[in-house]
Amino acid sequence: LKAILVTMASREEITVCEDEVRSRYSHLEKMTDLVAVWEVALSDGVHKIEFEHGTTSGKRVVYVDGKEEIRKEWMFKLVGKETFPVGVSKTKATINIDAVSGFAYEYTLEINGKSLKKYMENRSKTTNTWVLSLGGTDYRVVLEKDTMDVWCNGRKMETAGEFVEDGTETHFSVDDHSCCIKAVSSGKRKEGIIHTLIVDDREIPEAVE
Repeated sequence: LKAILVTMASREEITVCEDEVRSRYSHLEKMTDLVAVWEVALSDGVHKIEFEHGTTSGKRVVYVDGKEEIRKEWMFKLVGKETFPVGVSKTKATINIDAVSGFAYEYTLEINGKSLKKYMENRSKTTNTWVLSLGGTDYRVVLEKDTMDVWCNGRKMETAGEFVEDGTETHFSVDDHSCCIKAVSSGKRKEGIIHTLIVDDREIPEAVE
């Protein structure tokens, strides 16, 4: 079977095989089904969450870092929610699908039961993040202040903590580079403890995510 495609610009007729039309159409359909993309910064890295929602078939597909986590081809109910794990710590994520009006839908992401915005605001208070380059390799170091756990590029680091005259020091190494997170009291109640990352005797500025 043959199908005729007419290009609007040149009015030329191009003859293509039906299966090629079908493959082009299915690719287009897939692209239009992508309704939301989020980036979530966790201790083990920044994760990309993509959601496809077919508003005619009710299809729901969730990708985390390009890997398919959930696929439901036919759903009679177009609204609802999908819950799935993200990252090494299996952090609970939920996508809420709500009807706004007519055939319009709103998609919101929750992390550990909080809206993404609320979760990130809370996370900025409980973690410190530094981004640095060593020997041509980029590293993302995260300190979880409540547990004093240190993560680097998705891996939980082995650390050694010690008390010093003005606070504490948490020592670890990254590819033979000596690293230390210093915790010193700011002397101000609102600011609390100030954490500083020192790598090879060089202070690394904190990153804002």
